[in-house]
Amino acid sequence: MVENQIFTKHRLINLFIIVLAIWFTWFAQNFFDEYTVRVINNVAIFIILAVSYNLINGVTGQFSLEPNGFVAIGAYVTAILTVDAEGMLYQYDIEEPAQWILALQTDFFWALLIAGAFSALLALSLSFPVFRVRGDYLAIVTLGFGFIIRILAINSPSITNGSLGINDIPEYSNLYWTGGFAIFAVLAILNIIYSKYGRAMKAVRDDEDAAIAMGVNTFKIKTLAFTTSAFFEGIGGGLLAALLTSISPDLFTFFLTFQLLIIIVLGGLGSTTGAILGTIFVMAGLEWMRFLDEPMNIFGFQTEGTPGMRMVVFSLILIIVMLFAREGLMGKKELKDLFKKKKVNK
Repeated sequence: MVENQIFTKHRLINLFIIVLAIWFTWFAQNFFDEYTVRVINNVAIFIILAVSYNLINGVTGQFSLEPNGFVAIGAYVTAILTVDAEGMLYQYDIEEPAQWILALQTDFFWALLIAGAFSALLALSLSFPVFRVRGDYLAIVTLGFGFIIRILAINSPSITNGSLGINDIPEYSNLYWTGGFAIFAVLAILNIIYSKYGRAMKAVRDDEDAAIAMGVNTFKIKTLAFTTSAFFEGIGGGLLAALLTSISPDLFTFFLTFQLLIIIVLGGLGSTTGAILGTIFVMAGLEWMRFLDEPMNIFGFQTEGTPGMRMVVFSLILIIVMLFAREGLMGKKELKDLFKKKKVNK
């Protein structure tokens, strides 16, 4: 009886959060100024990327450094499927676009799904060689994948327009798209985490050899996490392309992966709630601290603007947070865990 009451309480809390998120998406899109909406759009896209990256890196415990590669694939696939043939002929200066590229056209929704599916299929094919190694070796292999994708983008001018990138991408990404997919990504990943597959992922993270001894198909579980993560990273890349309206290989360097790694470590490896909080803290916080780069009046003293000062302050804040919260803001806990009553040992 008590367990049923707790379960019902958690469901009501989750439902309230979902309704609140939907209401905030609508309210922000209709009543916030353009700059604030753009910042929230960026935060929503990075929430998709962070919670999906956390699934493979935090929940499953596989030190993967591949997100920039899958985000790049999603961005380029979405751009190719949404920019019309005339626009491509106009901007492809290095080499004429391939004829099959010109024939590809679809709606934004289908472009996002195709981008996600393409990334997932590539992740599925990569999982066979990638998961033959573990630990630091896995990090090196996946890091190399990200570099390969970027080099292919530069050296395939008939498909990606090479180093010039693709411009004039239709600006579809409003808060209904980014916020909607962010809510969907969080719900989908939480459902995986709380399923038997999620429990198996945590078992792989805690002790892979013990999980194998207990009969867990670790390759299957790691592949599921890797493929799911790639799917949402592809969708996030497509939304990012439609928000920026211009992409190039320089946008998808290792810095993007490093940024996501900071977010999930700060929030707490293995916590989806932590990934969301880490995204808000990093992406929105960096925007809010832009005033530190500008001239300021402090107690009557006028200071000159110092470009990069916000990064110095932000780095100090990160150091302080990690010193006092070594497992991140949430550790491995989710939001529902905060409402659990602690058992008192008699």
